[in-house]
Amino acid sequence: MSVRSRDRVPLFALLSANAVSMVGNVFSNIAIPWFVLETTGSAAKTGLAAFFTLLPAILASFFGGALVDRVGFKRMSILSDLASSLAVAAIPLLYTLDRLDFWYLLMLVFLGALLDAPGTTARSALVPDVAQHADMQLERATSLMQAIQRGSTFVGAPLAGVIVAIWSTESALWLNALSFVLSAAIIAVGVPRQTSGEEPDADVAPQAYLKELLDGWRFIASDPLVRAIVLTVMITNFLDAPIFAVVLPVYASDILGSAFALGLMIAAFGGGALVGALLFGAIGHKLSRRLTFIGSFIVVGVPFWILAAAPSLPIAVTALTVGGIAAGPLNPLMQTIGYERIPAGMRGRVFGTITAGAYIAMPLGVLLAGYALEWLELRITLLIIATCYLVTTVSLLFNPGIREMGMAPSGEDVTDR
Repeated sequence: MSVRSRDRVPLFALLSANAVSMVGNVFSNIAIPWFVLETTGSAAKTGLAAFFTLLPAILASFFGGALVDRVGFKRMSILSDLASSLAVAAIPLLYTLDRLDFWYLLMLVFLGALLDAPGTTARSALVPDVAQHADMQLERATSLMQAIQRGSTFVGAPLAGVIVAIWSTESALWLNALSFVLSAAIIAVGVPRQTSGEEPDADVAPQAYLKELLDGWRFIASDPLVRAIVLTVMITNFLDAPIFAVVLPVYASDILGSAFALGLMIAAFGGGALVGALLFGAIGHKLSRRLTFIGSFIVVGVPFWILAAAPSLPIAVTALTVGGIAAGPLNPLMQTIGYERIPAGMRGRVFGTITAGAYIAMPLGVLLAGYALEWLELRITLLIIATCYLVTTVSLLFNPGIREMGMAPSGEDVTDR
C-alpha cells in the first residue's frame, strides 16, 4: 500500500461509517411515519412523531457540542452510535412483544435522536483533520461527506420502501440498529488517534461547561456570515422539514397509496442532491459562493409549487430530483465556510450550536404541518409552504451578512476560489 493510499484510509473510513449510519437512518425515516399512518391513520400523529424525532436533536446538538470537544471526536462518534443502536432496537423488540404503545414509540424515537446527534456532530468535526491527512481540498472533502449522505438517501429510501412493503417496518428498524454498530466499528478501526481531532482535556473544570456551551452562541453572534447562515437555515428548515417528514408520507399514502412511492420520491431528492454535491466538489471552488448559495436555495423551493398540483409520480419524482440537485451544494458550502472560520478546539460546541440553531424550528414546522394537513388540505398546505419559502430565499439577495460569503476570515477574497 502506498503512503498516499494509507493517508486516505481515515477519510475513507469516515465516509464509509457515515454511509452505513445514514442508510440506517433513512430506513427509520421511512418506517416510522409509515408505521404511524398505518396504525393511526392520523397526519397529526405522524407530525407528532416527527416532532419527537427533531426536538431531541436540538437539545443534544446544543448541550452535546461541548461534550464532543471534551470527550474527543472519535470516541464520541463510537459511543453515540452504540447508544443509538440500543434505543432503535428497542422499537421493533417492543412491537414484537406487543408492548409498543404510541407514547412508548414517541419516547424511544426521542431517545434515539437524542443519542444520535452528538455522533453526527463528532463525525462532522473529524472532516478537516482527515481531509488534511489525505491532502485533500476542504471543499472536496465536505462535498464527499454530503455526497455520501445524499447517496445514502438515494439508495436507502427505495430500499426501505421495498423492505416495508414486502416485509415489515420492524425489519427496517432492526437494520437501522445494526447499521449503528457497524458504523461504530468502522470508526474504531479506520480512524487513528492522530487524525481524530482534539483530545479531551482532563484538567477542564466541570463548572466551566456552561461557559463552553455559551462560547458556541457567542461565536455565532460575533460572526455576521455564520449568523446569517444559521438564521437562513432555521427559517428554511421550518418550511421544508414538513415536506419530507409529513407531507410526502401523506401524499404517498392518500394519493399514490404506496410506501414504495414514498421511498422513490425521497430517493429522487437524495439522488439529485448526490449529483449536486459531486458537482460542487468538482467545480465548487471556482464558483461564486454567494450566487451559488442564493440560487440553490431558490431552486430548492420549486418542487413545492409542482407538488401542490398533486401530479403523477413521474412528475413528482422529476421535480424532486431537480430540487435535490439544487440542494446538493448547500451543505458542503456552509460546512466549508464553517471549517474556515471556526477554531479546531471549538468545532464540537460551535457546530453543535449551529446544528441546534438549524434544527430549532423544525419540530414546530412538522407539528404545524401535520395539523394543517388535517384542517386544510394537501394542496393549500403546500402552497403556503412554497410561498413562504420563495419570499425567504429571494430576500437573501438583500441580506448584508450573506454578502460576506466571498470573503475568508482574514479578509482575502475567496469568491473565485
